[in-house]
Amino acid sequence: MMLSSDVSSAYFEGAAAAYQTTTAGLTPLSRPDWLPEAQWPFPTYRMRVEGSTIAVTDVGSGPVLLFVHTGFWSFLWRDVMLRLASDFRCICLDAPGVGRSDRLPKDLISLDRSAAAVAQVIEQRDLANVTLVVHDLGGPAGIAGAAQFPERVRAIAALNTFGWWPSGAVFRGMLALMSSTFIREFDVLTEFLPRVTSNAFGAGRNLDEASRKALRAGIGREGLRAFHLYMRDARHCDSLYSRVQAALTNEFRTLPFLTIFGDRNDPFKFQLRWKALFPHARQVVVAKGNHFPMCDDPNLVATTIRSWHRECVMPGH
Repeated sequence: MMLSSDVSSAYFEGAAAAYQTTTAGLTPLSRPDWLPEAQWPFPTYRMRVEGSTIAVTDVGSGPVLLFVHTGFWSFLWRDVMLRLASDFRCICLDAPGVGRSDRLPKDLISLDRSAAAVAQVIEQRDLANVTLVVHDLGGPAGIAGAAQFPERVRAIAALNTFGWWPSGAVFRGMLALMSSTFIREFDVLTEFLPRVTSNAFGAGRNLDEASRKALRAGIGREGLRAFHLYMRDARHCDSLYSRVQAALTNEFRTLPFLTIFGDRNDPFKFQLRWKALFPHARQVVVAKGNHFPMCDDPNLVATTIRSWHRECVMPGH
């Protein structure tokens, strides 16, 4: 089982004492029946953003790591957070419309709204010296959101993600396919993608069956529909990509930068493009990794973030 006793103990010893100091002003979010504490050992809280509630987890103590994934939900960060919460303050959020955040009408699902949620977490939690850890559509959404407070951002770690307008027939074709009405409703009917995501090809390589079940339950049918709507918006949100490009080439240009990709899932050569944008970037490839490197090898990802942060982000901390 992924939540081995040694990892769980290390987490609780390092993070439990910080609950009272890091969660002031937040209202606890009730735990659903499908998410036992053994599968998600963190308390989660409500935060109001643009008229709806998002789910925010804020645990541990130390330098801030803000984990952003847009599409599914924060369960994808669980095993990395378990390994880092003894040394870092680990914060993650479910994007509007997915996970344990409020479901939204389809016309309100957008990367702009996800970016606004990231910005609100930074502002409402009064975060400083933030290391932004982004994955998938959380790349453009997280960077655009953090760009509202560039003085609070200390470094960026990009995991299987991008930060530019999607170009090329294959990339745009993939987004078009995944965002089509037929594929969306077929997936909602069959739950094909959650099943793939929770198996060894997706995020489930190191998950037991109870954890895979919790991952699928947290997606849910309406959350899955929102995932496809986020994919649709990724083809059209030009103003968001403009803000991301401006941040990456100006305020964020000299930040410490880390990329972590699975060696089986970089068909569009995103790591090369990141290296062109950030020549000083440290780049790591997860052997036999797919789209979720933080799930394929959480030990490697956590160790990499910890050592890079110590050597490049806050030396001597």
